[in-house]
Amino acid sequence: MFSTINGARVLYGRRQGFNRVWAGLKPYILISKATAVEKILSSAKNIEKGRDYDLLKPWIGTGLLTSHAAKWHQRRKMLTPTFHFKILANFVEVFNKQSFVLVRQLEKQLDNTEGFDCTIYATLTSLDIICETAMGYPIHALEKSDSEYVKAHEKISEIILERLQKFWLRPDFIFRFTKAYAEHERCLQILHNFAYSMISKRREMYRQRKQTEPTAVADAMAADAELTGQRKQLAFLDLLLELSEDGQTLSDEDIREEVDTFILGGHDTTATALSWILYLLGTDPTVQERVFQEIDGIMGGDKERHPTLAELGEMRYLECCLKESLRLFPSIPMLSRTLATSVDIEGHHIPSGTNAVIMVYQLHRDPQYFPNPEKFNPDRFLPQNGTNRHPYSYIPFSAGPRNCIGQKFGALEEKAVISAVVRNYRIESVHRREDLVLYGDLVMRTKGGLKIRIQRRQ
Repeated sequence: MFSTINGARVLYGRRQGFNRVWAGLKPYILISKATAVEKILSSAKNIEKGRDYDLLKPWIGTGLLTSHAAKWHQRRKMLTPTFHFKILANFVEVFNKQSFVLVRQLEKQLDNTEGFDCTIYATLTSLDIICETAMGYPIHALEKSDSEYVKAHEKISEIILERLQKFWLRPDFIFRFTKAYAEHERCLQILHNFAYSMISKRREMYRQRKQTEPTAVADAMAADAELTGQRKQLAFLDLLLELSEDGQTLSDEDIREEVDTFILGGHDTTATALSWILYLLGTDPTVQERVFQEIDGIMGGDKERHPTLAELGEMRYLECCLKESLRLFPSIPMLSRTLATSVDIEGHHIPSGTNAVIMVYQLHRDPQYFPNPEKFNPDRFLPQNGTNRHPYSYIPFSAGPRNCIGQKFGALEEKAVISAVVRNYRIESVHRREDLVLYGDLVMRTKGGLKIRIQRRQ
């Protein structure tokens, strides 16, 4: 759908930012105008995710991403404190540690003059970070990409994508008769068994700690040497266990759903964002040098030292670059809602039951808010330049009551990773932007990946 709509936009222009299409017997409203987007996303009633999200439910159940309104309200209220900025500070060392694993792995590409696909490295780094912060357990995906868990994660994502692209595979009663179904079930068993085993281990650790240090879990969790061999920071799973032991009705299945949701929601999206910012910095040496000078000044010229939470916060121009990258290439190019109530927008009456699709990629290219929209210009996001921008003209993490709960987590992770790479390497992109062929699946991608070359900084 993304490729078709984007192609039509190139041929016929933006039009009014409001279009109707049919997919089989299902009506879809496509919206790419900020005032219309606000009507949908700001509504406290129309928070049901679109039907396409149902394909994720065998994997992540009805966690925060896919749950219906009543359950979502209860879970969102329960989970919001686990994403408090003070708790996110616990994850910074994991971000830093895995960022420097990436820096070391990239050394293999120093002599590669043809360039390499940075999305592969970004994807495995992001998976390492999200699994360790979610479950308190490093899976070493970047160093051991052939592990059973990593392969199952990759394969089930491919199968879900195929079902999204081929509408005849969406009904379960048809999908069950395909070869992909058996592979889908095998991957689910691996992913779920791994999550349940981690829940069991962390619960035992949690209870042992509670007996000896009743307040320890609220501060940090000491890891079992069998798992990591070193002291660990608090994991998202530990926070869920604390909620379940503190009178909240969270079963092991509930916890597994939210852990898997956290991993799914924070893996491909962040990996995509990391890939695009690496590529875009490689297309503009001036912007890249400005980013390096900012980071180098904050870190005192030290390439190896891990930045603190406060130092990551000081990287304001890098933050502008990340925001501009997400404007041009939002990780999620389309968002959908199934309308629970009818809505009147721009003179159009949209009945309940309609699928409203927010075309984020097109929305972010509205010249009313982003002049010369195809230009990579991080200065757009300097504080003085965004004062008159519509609040729903830029929504890389969605917006309104059902926005992304993990957006601060993602922003910190991206800063840590990019600052480590830029401190150590100069980046040069291989392909021109106009030669890239975009397509949207679960996230924004390009055919053939995003190739870059690197040189070590002296």
